[in-house]
Parts: sequence; structure tokens; C-alpha cells
Amino acid sequence: MDQAKPLPGSVGWVDLTVDHAPAARDFYANVVGWRAEPVDMGDYADFNMSDAAGTPRAGVCHRRDANAKLPAVWMVYFVVPDLAASVERACSLGADIVDGPRSKLCVLRDPHGAVFALYQA
Repeated sequence: MDQAKPLPGSVGWVDLTVDHAPAARDFYANVVGWRAEPVDMGDYADFNMSDAAGTPRAGVCHRRDANAKLPAVWMVYFVVPDLAASVERACSLGADIVDGPRSKLCVLRDPHGAVFALYQA
């Protein structure tokens, strides 16, 4: 997530979760011009992808460990002030929980099938 505390209702972050993160890293580096910065995950690295000015813009993540239950997806993280209340509201409106809640986030599938995350800053 960005260093500054994002406002509720904003997009706080986006990342790509896939089986072959290094290949996706290379693809987007070549297509978009992002520079990859490894993020140590223990026995492997995920990647922060930065623009030409060095500002992190997105992540590329392996679909393993905490992300193992996720589909291959570009995930958007919407900032909410109260994760539990927002998850409850989303589910009451037809969303299903895909993963979580864990820590400060929960991954859901909206009533139309789109996957997204709610994040409490």
C-alpha cells in the first residue's frame, strides 16, 4: 500500500496474482515500462512495480501461501474505514467471501462474479 494513508472509498492498491510471477513481472515491465523491485516473501520474491519516477504503482504476486486461494486476477483494493462492517454489508448485498478476512483485508466476489478486495487502512 502507499505510504500516505489512503482515504476511504479510494483505490488503495492493485496487484496481479498469478502462478508465474516472474513471467508476469517481465511482461508488464516490457509492455508498460515498469521497473520491478523484489519484495522478500521468505523462500521467494513478489514484486513492486514502479513507474519511471520510481513511484510504486502495482504489485505482481505469486499465487501461493496467503494468496493460494485467489484466482489469477488483477486485484483492486478498495479502502474502507471498518473492514468487518464493509464485509457484512457486501455479503448482505450478494457478495461472497473468497478469502479472509485476514489482517486488514478481505477478498470478495461481487454479485456479478468480479473479484475485489476491501482493505482497512
